[in-house]
Amino acid sequence: MRMLNIRVFKFAAILCVGFASGALAQQAPQGITVSGEGVVSLAPDTATIRLGVSERAASAAEAMAQTSEKVRGILNQLDSLKIAGLDRRTSGLYLRPVYDNGSRNDTTPVQVSGYEAGNTVSVTVRDLSKLGQLLDAVVAEGANDFNGLQFGLQDNQAALEQARKDAVSDAMARAQQLADAAGVKLGKVVSMSETSQGFRPMEMRSAQMKSMDMPIETGEVDVSAQVSLQFEIAGAD
Repeated sequence: MRMLNIRVFKFAAILCVGFASGALAQQAPQGITVSGEGVVSLAPDTATIRLGVSERAASAAEAMAQTSEKVRGILNQLDSLKIAGLDRRTSGLYLRPVYDNGSRNDTTPVQVSGYEAGNTVSVTVRDLSKLGQLLDAVVAEGANDFNGLQFGLQDNQAALEQARKDAVSDAMARAQQLADAAGVKLGKVVSMSETSQGFRPMEMRSAQMKSMDMPIETGEVDVSAQVSLQFEIAGAD
């Protein structure tokens, strides 16, 4: 009786393995799967710059007052250049103590020697012909903290549509090359997905902006799209 139970168990195990192998075979992807990318490069028509003021003073109130005064001057310059209120916003504000570490030793506590206040404003410039004038103006008003200049596009929809078309064409060309290399015939598309899309802004770091009288080259920004396509192999079982 025990021998019979063992045989039945073995038979059941073989059946389970057989069903599992069949299920895995059915789930395995069939055909040719490829990825494609399309990139459209355009001249930017907008720029975003983070600029600000950082000041130190003996008291917290004085540091804040000096910073606020210079920021008001910067905002006045933005008004004169007709930079809309919606295109500027405060993106950073801080006040912190400054410690005197020069006279510190193991027995004396660290002393506060003053305070530092900072205020950062993000500005979007939609007329790039004003960019150099804007930078000169805000530096003259006391802006001493720059956190990069980023070029972009106000509307990238048409470029994105073209990038998607180019991505599909790229994927189809890749699939045809693979089919030719394998000696098979490419079948119809059975699935398609877009993995990512958008534009990659070009950014200039603060180290590149130290000299405000240096000409600024806008270059180009890339609008890209990536797709994944799966094809049947024609005539495959």
